Amino acid sequence: MNHFTDLKSYTLEEKENIFKERYGNKIQFIGKNNRIINIIRALNKNTKPNPEKLGVVEGIWELNMVEKYNIKIKYFLISIEEIYTIEAQELVNSYAESTQKIFAISKKVFEAISEKVNSQGLIAVCYLPIKSLEDIPLKNNSTLVILDGLEIQGNVGTIIRSADATDVDGVIFTNRKIRLNHPKLIRSSMGSFFKVPVIDSNFDETIKWLNKNNFKIILTDTKGNLNFYESNYTGRIAVVMGSEKYGISEEWYSTNHTSVSIPMFGDCDSLNVAIAATVVLYEITLKQKKLR
Repeated sequence: MNHFTDLKSYTLEEKENIFKERYGNKIQFIGKNNRIINIIRALNKNTKPNPEKLGVVEGIWELNMVEKYNIKIKYFLISIEEIYTIEAQELVNSYAESTQKIFAISKKVFEAISEKVNSQGLIAVCYLPIKSLEDIPLKNNSTLVILDGLEIQGNVGTIIRSADATDVDGVIFTNRKIRLNHPKLIRSSMGSFFKVPVIDSNFDETIKWLNKNNFKIILTDTKGNLNFYESNYTGRIAVVMGSEKYGISEEWYSTNHTSVSIPMFGDCDSLNVAIAATVVLYEITLKQKKLR
């Protein structure tokens, strides 16, 4: 059993010696020009193709989620100077058992590649679990949320988080406008990105698959002729959310669908798309679980 102690009172030299003693040759010190640093910069800035579907995750919370859902890590990096807590050390120890190398970088290099204010000295490159339509688990009352043309990463991450909270079976992107490995998207999902199946698709493939598997299509629309709480949500349901600026693409209106709206009782004419999705998804879940 490993016994760790808080490292706040230790000098950098003392901490480096502790980590060298713990992990020996498994630790490799690298500088700002190392190719791994360049890979992380490119992923954060989206400056190079990403055929491996890699993403950058930072901090104790995100890395705990990566470990919890068995997401494969390609590179694991630490800034020894920034590691203090027992929890951070336990996480390093856990990843030391599952990765070939721990790459150690200076505080300055870490701050140059970090997208968060406080990442606690931990950052990793992982393989994002982007799925296909055929990977979606089908149940008699499966619920999917389709994000059509959404443009704000934080909203998308929040919707994925709400999809997790409401036991949604998958999140499908059509007419995608954002990159799925954006740090803000992953961070705002609070780890749910690694649990809920995320599918990058298009309208034609998605509608063909939905029809083949007998899904009812629900379009959320401020002009919908049915209040969201009045709709029948039995069976398999696919809820389509459109961008706040442009709404749902016209092609979705050519399908056999039901349009629902969320009534406004104040002066505003609509809700933020993430809030609207959460409201509708909870209504569906409560009805399907016969809690309403």
